[in-house]
Amino acid sequence: MSGQSLLVPGKLSPIRSVPGNIRRPEYVGKPAPTPYTGPEVQTPETIEAMRRAGRIAARAMEEAAKLIAPGVTTDELDKVAHEYMCDHGAYPSTLGYRGFPKSLCTSVNEVICHGIPDSTVLRDGDIVNLDVTAYIGGVHGDNNATYLVGDVDEESRLLVERTREALNRAIKAVKPGRQINIIGRVIESYAKRFGYGVVRDFTGHGINSSFHSGLIVPHYDSPHATTVMQPGMTFTIEPMLTLGTHEYDMWDDGWTVVTKDRRRTAQFEHTLVVTDSGADILTLP
Repeated sequence: MSGQSLLVPGKLSPIRSVPGNIRRPEYVGKPAPTPYTGPEVQTPETIEAMRRAGRIAARAMEEAAKLIAPGVTTDELDKVAHEYMCDHGAYPSTLGYRGFPKSLCTSVNEVICHGIPDSTVLRDGDIVNLDVTAYIGGVHGDNNATYLVGDVDEESRLLVERTREALNRAIKAVKPGRQINIIGRVIESYAKRFGYGVVRDFTGHGINSSFHSGLIVPHYDSPHATTVMQPGMTFTIEPMLTLGTHEYDMWDDGWTVVTKDRRRTAQFEHTLVVTDSGADILTLP
């Protein structure tokens, strides 16, 4: 395992502005979003709008990832993704969501998810997850990926590679008529082969005109995840695997989630729609 020192909070830059002509999600400026009461199965028009949002989110993540190198701050990554989304008419979904102050999440090393971009400098040997969601046309597209910073140790590299594979296997398991828990069963059984922890308290979720619709997609084999998948359902799969425990602590900022044993963790995510024969990924660049 890498001998990197543990992360500490950095300094936040001022909140970035979004052009006034870009449509905001309804939750911006409010303490919480209005609960979603619509269907989980979406119309073809909504799905195509989500594909557009997903493509912008995927490309924004790619643009930010081009900057990843030792010496770069996570705030610089936020700036690139923010500007890409705004330049393409999209609102960065995380900005102002329940008060989140930035336009993507940057989760480094032991951070499971929801890391806030700040003055933290990436170091040679780090791993960093970028989680980007774009809102355009009244819908969201949400994706994330974990990247290597410089020369990364083999244990961390394998964790990243296998977490990506866990997502790929889970997507292949999506079929109409199956219960949602097949997704977590596939991820957990694969992760156990390597002794990895599978984060339980942060999950995939339904997504459409709502950032989080209320549908929960566990990444472990949950007996409660009995919702049956139907063509037209849209949700994310985003497994978080750890080198040690799945248990976590949260920083005082109320967002940054770190592994309790401070060992490293990786995550990958796509937004997808259930089709008649499987799944169609909506967050492809």
